[in-house]
Amino acid sequence: MATTLDSMLVRTPEVCGGRIRIDGTRITVHRIATLYKQGQSAEDIAQSYPHLSLVQIYTALAYYHAGRDEIDGELAAEDAQYDELRGGQPAPDDLR
Repeated sequence: MATTLDSMLVRTPEVCGGRIRIDGTRITVHRIATLYKQGQSAEDIAQSYPHLSLVQIYTALAYYHAGRDEIDGELAAEDAQYDELRGGQPAPDDLR
């Protein structure tokens, strides 16, 4: 049985800011990509989100890899916006 990326991923303007996400969830491709970039494997992500199947996670990762430059750019822009909104204040992780 063939499964296409389009059948497992959706984009709805009023859900998750219109970001592409795993159908039936609020888990975005951006979230999966961020965890992956932090060194988590698909299996690690599945342990953090047990309601997701490995197929769903690998689908999100395939979508990420197919548009890696664009998604990495969007993630970098979000990080920059966060830093700007924080106004030079240390992030909670920096307070240790």
